[in-house]
Amino acid sequence: MAQGHTTVSLIFVWPSPAGQARERRVVKSKVGEMVSLPCCRQIPRSESLQNYRAYWQKNVTDVVLAYSDGERIRIHERYRNRTEMDPWDLILWISPVEILDNGTYQCVVQHNSVVACDERVTLLVTADFSEPSITTEVSASSCESTEVVIVCSSHGGFPKPKISGALNDVSVEWNASWVSESSLSLYNITGTLVLNVTSDVNITCSVEHDGLAKSSSLLLKKTNDCVVPPVPPSYHVLIASSIVVIIFILAIILAARYLPRRVCPHCCRPQDPVEEGMKEGTKPPASSKVTSETSSV
Repeated sequence: MAQGHTTVSLIFVWPSPAGQARERRVVKSKVGEMVSLPCCRQIPRSESLQNYRAYWQKNVTDVVLAYSDGERIRIHERYRNRTEMDPWDLILWISPVEILDNGTYQCVVQHNSVVACDERVTLLVTADFSEPSITTEVSASSCESTEVVIVCSSHGGFPKPKISGALNDVSVEWNASWVSESSLSLYNITGTLVLNVTSDVNITCSVEHDGLAKSSSLLLKKTNDCVVPPVPPSYHVLIASSIVVIIFILAIILAARYLPRRVCPHCCRPQDPVEEGMKEGTKPPASSKVTSETSSV
């Protein structure tokens, strides 16, 4: 038997056909835990078990466990190694609890072949859903807004859940879908939402079942990553730019070709000493000028 035991019992009262009020017990438990179903009668220790017959049945048709004269005489195969009953207090113990254990049980006690007790107990089995997972996918984008597909999913819970959510604390309705093998199987749930995001938004997704809820949140930021494509230059601009580049190249070529010719050749060209002396000897003699003065007596 499992060690965990968290049984929650509720009692409902409804009128019987004879007009007398009868109690209806509801016990809640989670998958994998231990649950105890109380019977409507306990056998006093002062009496003999030889005079009693007690059995538990489910949905009226399946006998879960049966005792006669204090000895077990029958057990359902699906409950084998998971079920016990004390022959005195007649409490039915089930561990570990499974989804298929969900349903209505009936405790019947006979004393000297006369029905001394007959009462039903409803067992509600639950299983916790996983923490909701929120994912996003951009389906379309522009500078003004971004269309995002938001998916919220959770799995492994019971019973069939509901999904709800909010955008910046404003309620929103999800397009929900469920997956389960049967009505007594674990459920997977997925909620889809298409949203046009124009600014930062906080998304909350909640999965609710049997009065319990698990929630997750995601902050979705609007990114302003619009890039304006460059405008190609016009035909006239291309022609003018080409002319400027050609003129600049021609100016460099002309400057490189004619600039050395304008420099003094004697300043830039070194002279040989012998050649310099020969030039000095061939120079004509310097002419002397005579200035006559007239004096008067």
